[in-house]
Amino acid sequence: MKFETIKKVILAAILLPFVFMLIEGVFVLRTSMQRYTDLEKDRQFADVLARGGSIAATEILSEIEATRRYLAHPGSETVVDMQRSRLTLDRERRAFYASLPPRDTLDEGLAGELSALSLAYSRIVAARSAVDQGRYSGSNPGSAYWYAALKQLAVVDALSPLISDPVLLEKSNQLMGILLTYYGERLITGIGTRYLDQGVSARFPIELFIQGKTMLGAGMDHMVFHSSAPIVRDIVAYLNRSEQVKANAITDAILAGWRPSRPMRDVWAAAQRERMAFLQRKMVEAASDIHETGEQFSTLSHLHLTRILALCAGLLILATLVMVLAARGLRLIDRLSQDREKLVGELRNAAQTDLLTGLYNRRGFEVAASALLTQAEHGSRWISVVLFDLDHFKKINDVHGHDAGDAVLRQVAAVARQNFRSFDLLVRHGGEEFLALLPDSTPDAAAIVAERVRQAIEAAEIPLPGGDVLKVTASFGCAGRANAVANRNFEDLVKRADLALYAAKASGRNCVVAGATVPPQEERRKTASGGFDSRI
Repeated sequence: MKFETIKKVILAAILLPFVFMLIEGVFVLRTSMQRYTDLEKDRQFADVLARGGSIAATEILSEIEATRRYLAHPGSETVVDMQRSRLTLDRERRAFYASLPPRDTLDEGLAGELSALSLAYSRIVAARSAVDQGRYSGSNPGSAYWYAALKQLAVVDALSPLISDPVLLEKSNQLMGILLTYYGERLITGIGTRYLDQGVSARFPIELFIQGKTMLGAGMDHMVFHSSAPIVRDIVAYLNRSEQVKANAITDAILAGWRPSRPMRDVWAAAQRERMAFLQRKMVEAASDIHETGEQFSTLSHLHLTRILALCAGLLILATLVMVLAARGLRLIDRLSQDREKLVGELRNAAQTDLLTGLYNRRGFEVAASALLTQAEHGSRWISVVLFDLDHFKKINDVHGHDAGDAVLRQVAAVARQNFRSFDLLVRHGGEEFLALLPDSTPDAAAIVAERVRQAIEAAEIPLPGGDVLKVTASFGCAGRANAVANRNFEDLVKRADLALYAAKASGRNCVVAGATVPPQEERRKTASGGFDSRI
């Protein structure tokens, strides 16, 4: 096998498994990176949902109640409670905004809801200032908080389409359903209570009442759609209690224009308060559940990040190892190739050469060929011989003289040396006949090399001493056999190449023949009987 082929085989053996492993590693790395990105995004959304739900379920309502207590009973204790609830809401607001993704990554709808939420919080700030200045004496600032709560709900609802994890998406819908149900019940209770506390002539605010019923229905739709969740089953079971069913009937009657009696009104108000307290607890529970889901996402994302880093480190180590092995293999192959070239060069320099052409003569060629065959025993499986001579060379000597013949031989030798391979052995076999020994070469490969040399000789323009330019051609015979330790004699190859050369002459000259295509007995008989020798 040729050294260049060995180099390619070794490189393929080292690099191909690495390439496949690298492709698989990149695929796994890309998948893990995508999973890590999704987990981080959902973890961030879980944090936003949990904080937004907590604000709507706890902090806004706490400040409303604290503000109402302060307005009803101004004093040091109620003002401290009010200021504490304000600080809590502001702290949670800042944390909520800090947990949001960058604005440029949000879709237009969510960005618009966040802008509306900021405006709603500015109304809360204005309401606080009015409360502190005493402008809300005898009135209720709850509308500003109610508007902020609705906008907080809108932000939570707008986040749902951006969630990719199905578990988090389901919990988001559960939280939204509970929030809508709670605020619908709160609106119905507040409007209904104020209406019933007024006189018979009071106008029933049917628009607000219907708005509360709409929110309540939307929240129940969210929960019924996810009725398999335990928290939803608890709410449905609670609302199916007899006192809650009775409260719903009273609510529908009030909407129809009926004014219940005082005892019935008290039953309805108690059931509504109990229901809102229950729903508020479930809101907090749902928000806490989402927060725990976010913590799980955080743990999973860190595990994926660790996996990604480990995979990158493994690929880097593997790449380094492959590079080291490939470099060592190539250095070994290059060293063997250099040793081979050095050996060939030393043999050429040490052997006797033909004074006219600078090629080996037959004696030096035999020594060099024997050494080359010994060195190539384990490096090649084929050995070939190419025998060629110039066509009508005798005519060149007769017409142009022997000096012209010598110039032609020198030029042909130079052309042959340039076009045979660097490690092939080339010899002037005698007169105008040349021989080349080609290790690592099958007969077909030798014929390809011979054809290249033939074309180069045919194309060469040879200047003669008298100033003329001459062009010549040559005929080639090729033979080859498997290289074996037990058979270092290549005389049989020379004989078969000689027969092939006779065949090339018989075929019209200036061609390459691989193998003896003319029966040797006929050709030898023709020569022995004084017949025409076609090589001359």
